[in-house]
Amino acid sequence: MSSPTAPPGDGRPAIQRNSLREQIAAALREEMMAGRLAAGRNFTVKEIAELYGVSATPAREALVDLAAQGLLRAEHHRGFTVPEFDWSDFVEIFEARTMLTDSAFRQLGARVSGYDWRRLPSLRRRAEAAQRAARSGQLDVLVGCDLRFWHEAGALLDNTRISGYLGWLRVQSWMFAAPYLRAAGELEEVCWDRHPELVDRIEARDVSGAHRVVNEYNLFTVELLARLTGRPLESVAVLPLLRSSVEPVVETVAEPVRPASADEIGLGLVPLPRAVPPGRFGRPRQTEAGAGTEEPVAQ
Repeated sequence: MSSPTAPPGDGRPAIQRNSLREQIAAALREEMMAGRLAAGRNFTVKEIAELYGVSATPAREALVDLAAQGLLRAEHHRGFTVPEFDWSDFVEIFEARTMLTDSAFRQLGARVSGYDWRRLPSLRRRAEAAQRAARSGQLDVLVGCDLRFWHEAGALLDNTRISGYLGWLRVQSWMFAAPYLRAAGELEEVCWDRHPELVDRIEARDVSGAHRVVNEYNLFTVELLARLTGRPLESVAVLPLLRSSVEPVVETVAEPVRPASADEIGLGLVPLPRAVPPGRFGRPRQTEAGAGTEEPVAQ
């Protein structure tokens, strides 16, 4: 049985010797989501290896994975840099997330089987944890609880691609939002905290009610960030969709016909995309002529 490395000495959890690559990537992802690794922060493979007390190989693999997902930018001979997402990036991310969740709920109303309702107890525990973190203003805790809650909720759709893509979009949303939330100061009662209410609607098989709660959550999110950033809401094309009343699609959903396999139950890691088009997210570096350039992965 593998043993953990020594703690880095500043309160960070020890990294387990099994699956180091994934665990380092997950730890860095939450650091970026919480705004502790700010946009523009540059670091090398050596720094990350020393920080987590591991060899260079898993540290490099984790960084390359995050760069392939568009969550880091590789800088030639300079290591890796946290990308900067501006308001236009956030609007794209938010609109993609909104349209995908809207479509997913309509799909949920049209299907009558294939859902793992045994996830509900775990989903409720995660909802309660996210609500506690939101109400207490614990941003560092909330980002992880929120990501895990929505990953578990997405898994009810029995579609790992939808769940994984939504998780990827949510990571980028937090990377944009966290610095503004930190700058706002006291966060008690500021962030959305209705996770248990959504679970109630799901448990009652109330598809239209769950759909409405999610739309209200998305509207809350974009209005809050527009206020914190001083940006106009008119640039968000999906506002009419969120503000309109949700028409019921199917009021109830039948019990599942397929039990979940053992490896589906529990949290696991959010299955993010393996790669994105180079330079798609975050601002590329500029040449002297002003053209964006893509840098090769640092070794």
